[in-house]
Amino acid sequence: MSGAIDLTVTYAMHDALRRDLAQLDRLTTAADHDPRQVLATAAGWRLFKKALHAHHTAEDDALWPSLRRNLAGRPRDLALLEVMEAEHAAIGTVIRAIDGALADPGAGSLRLGQLADALTRGLAGHLEHEEEAVLPLIQRVLTADQWGHFGRIQDQHVDQDAPLLLPWLLDGADERTAERLLARLPASAYAACTARWIPAYAALDRWRPGTTA
Repeated sequence: MSGAIDLTVTYAMHDALRRDLAQLDRLTTAADHDPRQVLATAAGWRLFKKALHAHHTAEDDALWPSLRRNLAGRPRDLALLEVMEAEHAAIGTVIRAIDGALADPGAGSLRLGQLADALTRGLAGHLEHEEEAVLPLIQRVLTADQWGHFGRIQDQHVDQDAPLLLPWLLDGADERTAERLLARLPASAYAACTARWIPAYAALDRWRPGTTA
């Protein structure tokens, strides 16, 4: 069954999330600017949240249910899915806390830095856990149709902001990965992405205060 499951998009998504986590860490530990102003007004934080929401929502709605059906009678593997869902919930809680701190004039940079550190550790640990334990399980038990369904659901979430999220996903990807991601697109989306969306994204200083996306 492994030949039917192409994990290119999943690994690209994980790499892009890690890229932004590293940027978040730099922003919240640097001494030459106010990280609250950056996150509150820059496009980078909003894009990160949109991408993470698309990925996790698709997993919650389409991937975990398919895996749960295929893993009936395997309590250890089913428990792993419960852990994945719990990790998603914990990450969501931290993101909401960060947004709350950004909206609270009384929340200082120290509090924001603590929350950003919690997000970095929590999400990085979750991505590693998923890659080590869940992706091999997907290769063993998921059908091509089930994986395709998950991919379509994730694409639907990404399509809502495709002009930004597709270039965001491609940012920093190696040539082989970029080619495979672009090859998945319909002809019209491929043309728009290569001619307009990627150049516009390249011109966007995502982590500059006051940027819009």
